[in-house]
Amino acid sequence: MSDTPSLEPTDALIALMIAVSASDEDIRTAELVTITNIVNNLPVFADYDTAHIPTMSRLVFDLYAQEDGLDALFDLIRTALPRRLWETAYAMACDVAAADGRIEGAEARMLEEIRHELEIDRLHAAAIERGARARYQRL
Repeated sequence: MSDTPSLEPTDALIALMIAVSASDEDIRTAELVTITNIVNNLPVFADYDTAHIPTMSRLVFDLYAQEDGLDALFDLIRTALPRRLWETAYAMACDVAAADGRIEGAEARMLEEIRHELEIDRLHAAAIERGARARYQRL
């Protein structure tokens, strides 16, 4: 972990979204489009250099390959993100997970882990999750 650089807050948000998408070992197009839309449209990313996204992807995949990589990833994210952005991070993670119309299996477990690691209140988490489901509902 000592050779892992510290992250900017926006890099931590990107890493978390990538981690959610990759959690089920199947990164879907809808999830990538959602990440792109979030980065292109949300104010927190106004000055973000999208050239960092491949670096964040490699970081997530490298950490996933390590035995305690998920713990290391959460350590990086908690260190980089101000606490006031933890719910924002969870909302973005929920949007990515819901983008393909379903949240189940590994993605659901990953969201549960994020809730725990970022200390998201259960009531707040339920509201954020319901909002994501509503936004990504299909006919």
